[in-house]
Amino acid sequence: MKRDTSARVCVIGAGPSGLTAAKNLLQVGLRNIVVYEKSDQVGGNWVFSVRPGHSSVFETTHTVSSRKMSQFDDFPMPADYPDYPSHGQMLAYFQEYAQHFGLIPYIQFNTEVQRAEKQPDETWKITLGDGRVEVFDHLLVANGHHWNPRYPSYPGNFTGEFLHSHDYKSAAGFKDKRVLIIGGGNSACDIAVETSRVSAFTGISMRRGYYIIPKFALGQPADVIAEPMARLPDFIRMLLFRLTVKLNVGDYAAYGLERPKHDVLQGHVTLNSEMLYFIRHGKVHPRRDIARFEGPMVHFVDGRAEEYDTIIACTGFIITHPFFERSFIDYSEGDVPLFLRVFHPAHRSLYFIGLVQPQGSIWPLADAQSKLVANHIIGRYELPTDMEARTRRDVESIRKHFLNTPRHTIEVEFHKHLWAVQREIPADAPRWTGVQAR
Repeated sequence: MKRDTSARVCVIGAGPSGLTAAKNLLQVGLRNIVVYEKSDQVGGNWVFSVRPGHSSVFETTHTVSSRKMSQFDDFPMPADYPDYPSHGQMLAYFQEYAQHFGLIPYIQFNTEVQRAEKQPDETWKITLGDGRVEVFDHLLVANGHHWNPRYPSYPGNFTGEFLHSHDYKSAAGFKDKRVLIIGGGNSACDIAVETSRVSAFTGISMRRGYYIIPKFALGQPADVIAEPMARLPDFIRMLLFRLTVKLNVGDYAAYGLERPKHDVLQGHVTLNSEMLYFIRHGKVHPRRDIARFEGPMVHFVDGRAEEYDTIIACTGFIITHPFFERSFIDYSEGDVPLFLRVFHPAHRSLYFIGLVQPQGSIWPLADAQSKLVANHIIGRYELPTDMEARTRRDVESIRKHFLNTPRHTIEVEFHKHLWAVQREIPADAPRWTGVQAR
């Protein structure tokens, strides 16, 4: 198969997924690449600021996947990093990654992509915020999916402060206030714990049961313990997961929480070692789903009514690609029909990197996805002839195995997805040998 490294390639975003995309493009010999980043530095969601912006991390954010299971395989995190690094440590890691692999010269900072339009010859017309227009042979989209807040809707009006977790930066502003958190995911539980340290009262409203699991089991990070189980038959693996939950947590009803009606891996698991502790110590107070608002009063579906000063909605994010016309691609609702969560069956020069919600870390998956895309661009990997059928089967599998909620349209099991991508990567895919930055 002919190897062609002359293609001009565009990457949107210099967050973790965009960085590993650029690195893997360089790794196969591509040099005519440009990464557009609308901010002034690399790191994407891990660039913390006290002012609301693109990033959704807050003052005390740490990873929910462990260092071992989150690092890039060819760039380990520093040995002195803790099991669950802070947002500051993660930002430093991604900055060092960009420097180590010589990515900075390929990135145009403070440059927003306003429009990305497919041309009849399968190239891409990219219109930038400063008015420039560039044309590329291939387009890699890595703009992230944790930045456009999804707000809940309930009858009535709440007259107190109402914000989304995206805009939450510190617990300090909620001192002596009555705070209600909406949601049961990682952000919801983290923010509930943090605000409860200073608030007069912190409640947390969940519309269903969640699996809230400590970050450690048998003295090891939970995902490290789970790794050897990944190759077991599903029915054995599920039995072990259920047993682990039973031994570590017991009955969720004992915490005042609803029992999950789904199996452990049918929904996104919440990893938090403090949430259940804080509930049992009377610091965080579980509440059922919200029925309606009435001024400062919140009415819950079980008949309880309480007054709150602030509500923080930790209700996820809308998958958004603002540079595409919505009639062209819109994944804000419904299925996301991409082969391996990457390749669009109808647009063969378009690729999505990191558009997954894994039960684990995104970054090793984005690395493997990028490696496959890079080898495809130079002609080392050909897409399967039955790609459309395989894409349909993948969508059906997601519908079957995961909860029917917006966040689960891109849900994957970490190891299964990683292996599926790795099986497609050609055996002769080049390894990193070092490149000269232009």
